Amino acid sequence: MFSSVLVANRGEIAVRVIRTLKRLGIRAIAVYSDADRDALHVQLADVAERLGPAAPSDSYLSIERVLAAAASSGAEAIHPGYGFLSENPALSRACRDAGIVFIGPPPEAMELLGDKVRAKLAAEQAGISIVPGLQRPGLTDEEIIAFASEDGRLPLMIKAAAGGGGRGMRIVSSASELPEALAAARREALAGFGDDSLFAERYVERARHIEIQLLADEHGNVVHLGERECSLQRRHQKVVEESPSPVVGPELRERIGAAGCELARRAGYRGAGTAEFLADADDPSQFFFLEINARLQVEHPVTESVTGLDLVQQQLLIAAGEPLALTQDQVQLNGHAIEVRITAEDAGAGFLPATGEIVAYVEPGGPGIRVDSGVTVGSVVTPFYDSLLAKVIATGADREEALERLLGALSELRILGVTTNTGFLHRLIDSAQMRAGAIDTRLIERDEIAVLPTGPEARRAAIAAAATGTLGLFHSTAGGDPWDSLVGFRLEGPAAIDWELEPLGSDEPITVTVTGGPDGARVSVGDEQPEVLQIAAAGARVRVVLGDEATLWDHADSGEQRWVASGPDSFAFRLIEPVVMGEDAAADGSLEAPMPGTVLAVRVSAGEAVTAGDVLVVLESMKMEISLVAPADGVVAGVLVGAGEGVRQGQALVELEAAA
Repeated sequence: MFSSVLVANRGEIAVRVIRTLKRLGIRAIAVYSDADRDALHVQLADVAERLGPAAPSDSYLSIERVLAAAASSGAEAIHPGYGFLSENPALSRACRDAGIVFIGPPPEAMELLGDKVRAKLAAEQAGISIVPGLQRPGLTDEEIIAFASEDGRLPLMIKAAAGGGGRGMRIVSSASELPEALAAARREALAGFGDDSLFAERYVERARHIEIQLLADEHGNVVHLGERECSLQRRHQKVVEESPSPVVGPELRERIGAAGCELARRAGYRGAGTAEFLADADDPSQFFFLEINARLQVEHPVTESVTGLDLVQQQLLIAAGEPLALTQDQVQLNGHAIEVRITAEDAGAGFLPATGEIVAYVEPGGPGIRVDSGVTVGSVVTPFYDSLLAKVIATGADREEALERLLGALSELRILGVTTNTGFLHRLIDSAQMRAGAIDTRLIERDEIAVLPTGPEARRAAIAAAATGTLGLFHSTAGGDPWDSLVGFRLEGPAAIDWELEPLGSDEPITVTVTGGPDGARVSVGDEQPEVLQIAAAGARVRVVLGDEATLWDHADSGEQRWVASGPDSFAFRLIEPVVMGEDAAADGSLEAPMPGTVLAVRVSAGEAVTAGDVLVVLESMKMEISLVAPADGVVAGVLVGAGEGVRQGQALVELEAAA
């Protein structure tokens, strides 16, 4: 076994790999960009090497800098994690040339199977069905457009040949969409994988995404560890994964597993990999090969949970030349496991990426609960990298128990300071479709699952936020003037305190009046009747009583924002004292940035007439492109930004005037 391993990645997967290295007594070497200097994976490693600036091309995507870090730290091997360079055969080959072990497949196998086009051609040669389409190395935009122009070819799925994770993918329903879709897909593919190669395949409207976990050693042994159901996706990125699939039985598992193993053998594969298949949602026995991910998958913990294996440890053993320790007959699947991906995204704003500093963080626990996280209190979520923060995995004796445990864990998880998708995930897991296992790759896109909470949650959140402010008035900070804590005090009793709170994403303040002291108060929201409020004097919680129902709310402050949470949803408010417009507020008629990011392109000039729906500005944040369109017909009065500029959320980008 190796004595030292460099983890060429960041975030949750870097932490995950480092924990196994430490458990095995292997010296763990982290790498970091300037944006990740204080990140959790850096704190946990035995040694940390700086790669360079925040931009991935200057840090995590630089083979030269990764190898230099390995050389200076004395690493014997490099684990690439997933994303970044994990499926780049150039890194595998560079490691071999430098005398460093690459913990993954050899470059020849990666070139064959890591490239989606070549993998499909190999599958056809092995007699495995593939999704019809145009799959050739080096396809040009003109070739794809010509292919799509023939009758019956649309809709099409445009995909990056060199990577996964939903990047570089576009669904095209009409020929007019193709030029823009191809350009955007190539940009995302180049930024994410350093390769802008594309291919096209038929888009299957109702499908299930089923994948097989593979292990292969250098001695010719290949086994599969069962399947994972990954059909719940959004923007072609997996959101929920489970093992085993609720629609795969022993016979289908054997067929689909044998197909994946055959491909791995033919390619001379080594290490952990995943064969991905698309199955008909109405008849899963009809499946088509999609691709092989020549790396560890984000969703590997569900396989670990039902097999009892540590897949990172298996990767290390295989890379060290050890034969597989188990045969196919010895693989056992016990119980059921479900994983959700906790991401920094704002469900109320179309799941746009969110940024910020995490000011409160509490992981759930209990039987059958595992959390793989890359963050902690103080972690800063930037727009430079993927939005994945953590994964919550629940295991049970059966699917129903795993679902119930996962719902409980999501209710206990607290991440305050940055908007996450936790509440949406709770509603998704609790949906009738999920409980019945009646899912497909477009379930989320059909808007059948409530994005935001319903009922009195937002009102209660406003009360809780006002309560936390009231609490601060009655309890001075250490070393402060005690008279400063008497803001709401009068001789005849506490005065009423009016709070105006502006919910994040809204410009309509909520007025909350609190009357009373730290042990109990009455609250009114707008013109509504007062409610009873009990304010906890210690800890980071307040107790809100509405009628006969009492709720405990966690709270934390992040700059001007006040965060509160009870259950899986979190709410953020800006305290307005007094009510004034911010100096940097955009004027009426301006197009504002819905998130922080970088301007990729400005499509209009001052004086130009625009029509509702015209793309005016293209932003990039967390490797995702967002097209900002004109809300109505009008004329561009002014362009306030240029390509390459960084912008903050709410910043005015283009000024518009109504059409004459």
